[in-house]
Amino acid sequence: MKIKQLSIFLQNKMGSLSKPLEVLSLANVNIRAMCMADTSEFGILRLVVDDPIKGKEILEENNFLVKITDIIGVEMNDSPGGLTNVLRVIKQNMIDLEYLYAFSHEKEGKAILLLHADDIDNLINILKGNNITIVPAEEVYNL
Repeated sequence: MKIKQLSIFLQNKMGSLSKPLEVLSLANVNIRAMCMADTSEFGILRLVVDDPIKGKEILEENNFLVKITDIIGVEMNDSPGGLTNVLRVIKQNMIDLEYLYAFSHEKEGKAILLLHADDIDNLINILKGNNITIVPAEEVYNL
């Protein structure tokens, strides 16, 4: 149920994004979703890959600072209001999200929203209790 996300800490300078992506490519690790956040000092590249353990190991072997974080994926309608419906449940239950990102799903009319909060288990229980579909990790890894 929980998805293993790689967080890679990068210097905030030109070309730093391509290096870890090349390492993963050469190791035949496929990226399923990604987002990047930056500050003036450094960037955090967040990735969901098809094999998170292999991805972490190969990146660390190439001197990248990598952390694995548990996130969840929820299925939502890929239409206006789909995201709002999920966020409404989260707000009503006073859950503080740290970040989120989304991508289109292979199922017609669906998208997957990836979420991180301090209390992932509570988030899962609340979403399930409101009939929001939690996407199994293996489904995301195998997209």
